[in-house]
Amino acid sequence: MPLVRIDLATGRTPEAVRGIADAIHQAIVDVYGIPVRDRFHVITEHPAQQIIAEDAGLGFERTEGVIVIQVFTQRGRTDEAKAALYRAIHDALSAIGVASEDVFIGYVENGPQDWSFGFGRAQYVTGELGVPALR
Repeated sequence: MPLVRIDLATGRTPEAVRGIADAIHQAIVDVYGIPVRDRFHVITEHPAQQIIAEDAGLGFERTEGVIVIQVFTQRGRTDEAKAALYRAIHDALSAIGVASEDVFIGYVENGPQDWSFGFGRAQYVTGELGVPALR
């Protein structure tokens, strides 16, 4: 049950923004095997000057089309699974025209006690929801 935050510059059509979110979600479904409707995305568009994503020493420049993706999910997946997810997100976005240098992903892990789906309860802890098996 990842929570995905997607930050991007304004200027894309609503269909293009939805296509980006759909591509990211499909990559997560394919790699992690989550249910298709287990989808929680927060998409925020910013004026281009409000996203600063400079070269981290890798020798390339990003464009104003940079997409910053944060994936918040249960801890316990292997480094190989995470790398497979990064590649799948990249490939899915590349297939819809996002430049490789413009895909920036941050991955944040947490535990079952760190989620509440409503009503002020931690449903994984109370047993209202089963903790998902990781893939």
